[in-house]
Amino acid sequence: QVQLVESGGGLVQAGGSLRLACTASGRIFNINTMGWYRQAPDKQRELVAVQPSAGTTNYADSVKGRFTISRDNAKNTVYLQMNSLKPEDTAVYYCKARLKTNPVFNYYDYWGQGTQVTVSS
Repeated sequence: QVQLVESGGGLVQAGGSLRLACTASGRIFNINTMGWYRQAPDKQRELVAVQPSAGTTNYADSVKGRFTISRDNAKNTVYLQMNSLKPEDTAVYYCKARLKTNPVFNYYDYWGQGTQVTVSS
């Protein structure tokens, strides 16, 4: 069984900062990609930032220059540093990990439960 647990959400004024963290635990053989997605009310879930185990980090255009994703592979943890927050960043933020639980299995996507980020104007 694999669990992803997010933390760090909350209420912040526009221009402020928050740092999200997500730790994967359980029966994990290898993690490929870890990333963050968000879903605002009445909108589809969208990619915020994704970091593969090797390769280029990918950011949504709307967060480039403001958000930074990083990983601590030893702790199976991914972070999202969010600066210069705007009211339009308000959403539930979800962590996703693409991982294997066994060397012979395929990679599958696992999601966290989400953490609310609210930016007031």
